[in-house]
Amino acid sequence: MEYMEEMEYVGDIPKDWKWMKVEEFAEVVSGGTPRTDKPEFWNGDIAWITPKDLSNFKFRYIERGERNISREGLENSNAKLLPKGTVLLSSRAPVGYLAIAKNELSTNQGFQSLIPKENVISEFLYYLLKNNVEYLKSQASGTTFGELSKSTLKKLTFPLPPLPEQKAIAEVLSSIDDKIDLLHRQNKTLEEMAMTLFRQWFIEPTRDGLPEGWEEVSLGDSDLSKIIPSGIKKFEGFKTYLATGDVESTLIKGGVEITYNNRPSRANMQPEKYSVWFAKKEGVRKLLMFNDYSNIDKYILSTGFTGLKTTELSHYYIWCFILHEDFQDIKDSLVSGSVQPDIPNEAVLQIFIPRPPDEVLLSFNIKVKPLFIKIQFNTPQIQTLEKLRDILLPKLMSGEAKIMNNEQ
Repeated sequence: MEYMEEMEYVGDIPKDWKWMKVEEFAEVVSGGTPRTDKPEFWNGDIAWITPKDLSNFKFRYIERGERNISREGLENSNAKLLPKGTVLLSSRAPVGYLAIAKNELSTNQGFQSLIPKENVISEFLYYLLKNNVEYLKSQASGTTFGELSKSTLKKLTFPLPPLPEQKAIAEVLSSIDDKIDLLHRQNKTLEEMAMTLFRQWFIEPTRDGLPEGWEEVSLGDSDLSKIIPSGIKKFEGFKTYLATGDVESTLIKGGVEITYNNRPSRANMQPEKYSVWFAKKEGVRKLLMFNDYSNIDKYILSTGFTGLKTTELSHYYIWCFILHEDFQDIKDSLVSGSVQPDIPNEAVLQIFIPRPPDEVLLSFNIKVKPLFIKIQFNTPQIQTLEKLRDILLPKLMSGEAKIMNNEQ
């Protein structure tokens, strides 16, 4: 494929494109409310998707959520069975989560789903909506949820190219997303492998007490890890400031350039080699890890993070402890404050963890470090591909850039 930007326009779209209402190219289906009074309505074979299922969803196609509903349960609700290829759009709390149904499924009332008609391709429709998420949000109304209604969505208009061009656009964007998805899945598998080893080495052996030669130490003050105090060193030029909102789970998704003199007041935490970080706020899971492969000189962190200085020996043990699902519950149980509850440093000192012998930590490092290094190698590739996709998306969806076959 090649890109060509010189095109003939009619108004603000290419001459062979058409402005069309959503109802002209898709059937809009509202999600429903299931009956929950009978347990047999659940644990069926039909995926029941809620906005929560898409909150950290990194892929295009979805086939299952946290819960499944039975066919009897679906028949006793006002929800509908949606066919493969339906584009799911969360319509409230919040507006704008997107996915394509990989198989038949159903959704709760937090969705307005679009079943494509013959004049639009599912994948193109997905990217069309993805390119217009902010516009869709602006069309929501109501003070409680800010909901995008079915009637409003049906009347919104978008420019559609002919089917062959839709297919070409979808193929280019999908090829990028396929590579992104592959790297995300690989990272997920690598992390799961590391966490399986962590549970086998450190969780299961301590369920009935500490093995001989082990002891309990403070997460915030021991030879394994110590709380990093606030304060940064004066620096020249620019650094990237990361607030907690710039991190999605364990991935850096944003950041702003700052100088030492114009930095925000909360830009006061200095990353260190061999350190791990977690968001202090209750109910928020934002985690960062810096090792000997990390560019610690690039970033300044918000005081919304708590940092733990580890050692080369303890680093991946502490990182896996923070990654483990139990840590979020431990952290949230120790928060304080009425306005913005978060965990104070004094509470981190009260979290006690097993202290294995050095030879155990060393053997664990040898096993898991290559897994996390591979994740670190994949992550910049993901970010580069996402940037490329995000540059191409608005250009292709507006007709500013046109994809042409090499034969043409």
